[in-house]
Amino acid sequence: MALDNELKQLLINGLAHYKIEVSDTQVEQFEKYMKLLKEWNKKINLTAIEDDKEIIIKHFIDSISIVPYVKDEEIKIIDVGTGAGFPGIPIKIVNPKNNITLLDSLDKRIKFLNEVINTVNITQISAIHGRAEDFGVNHEYREKYDIAVARAVSNLPVLLEYCLPFIKINGIFIAMKGSNTEEFDNCNKALDILGGKIEKIQKMELPFTNIERNVVVIRKFRQTPTKYPRKAGKPSKEPLI
Repeated sequence: MALDNELKQLLINGLAHYKIEVSDTQVEQFEKYMKLLKEWNKKINLTAIEDDKEIIIKHFIDSISIVPYVKDEEIKIIDVGTGAGFPGIPIKIVNPKNNITLLDSLDKRIKFLNEVINTVNITQISAIHGRAEDFGVNHEYREKYDIAVARAVSNLPVLLEYCLPFIKINGIFIAMKGSNTEEFDNCNKALDILGGKIEKIQKMELPFTNIERNVVVIRKFRQTPTKYPRKAGKPSKEPLI
């Protein structure tokens, strides 16, 4: 499935908004990704967004909105609760040097992600099945990443407990949030316990829409205590607030 000229231009212009230029090969990779997303979405629930234009804006361009904070270098990034691969796969397509881990708790989604990885032909990216609470205490993954990203719906104090354990000292966690900023005021306890500090809250509008977004950049300044993350289910039931 090739994108028609209008959709292709929409993608190119959306990426240009974030000062990203893409080759024909990269555009083709996005095309293949969208085709698989639509095919698999008929079998398993990957996204409620099915319109081509909306997929480009609300998944692809939205994912790319954090690339200004992610250099195209050989850095390790973990996408926690990646779902259908957002924002990890779009970041990988435009930043080929990044080494990305996609973490999700649903095995069906991992099968989808592996097919995308193979079909879209991207390397130095892996999809793993599991929960953040389990992998965050695993020495192979704990404090091994330069950047953690999450576009998950959990409140920020919960996301901090999921994500900060993965990051090296002086690394960053990038949380992609909606327009509501109330939860940002409830983060002080979690930040203090887990060793993070909010460095920036960037308010922005998603291109071609009037949808407001907030990108929250949290810097990790010391090690996260070994008792965090707590056992599966505990961070969401008893958040650090």
